[in-house]
Amino acid sequence: MKRFIVNKFFVPKGFAGITLYPFVFTNNPRLLEDPQFINHERIHLAQQRELLVIFFYIWYLIDFGIKYLKYKDKYRAYRNIIFEREAYENDNNLEYLKTRKLYAFLRGKR
Repeated sequence: MKRFIVNKFFVPKGFAGITLYPFVFTNNPRLLEDPQFINHERIHLAQQRELLVIFFYIWYLIDFGIKYLKYKDKYRAYRNIIFEREAYENDNNLEYLKTRKLYAFLRGKR
């Protein structure tokens, strides 16, 4: 099954991709060849599986809301969502998913 799909309609403006389990959508076909992008989105797939998908999205939206109230800036709030922090901190480590522990997003750098 093809999990990485080019589709500009599913990707919010200003973003390169979005993971909607079990698929990853991007608006840029070149990103399908970018190992860092692929790894970042695979980290999100692992997070979503751990939280049975629906709880991931609930937690993601609540965390974004809290961070937005704290920072008063959408981009800064997004970058500080617990799940994004783990993905950004580890997306350049292409071996990360081989050693990642369950619920690793809870143990990220602060």
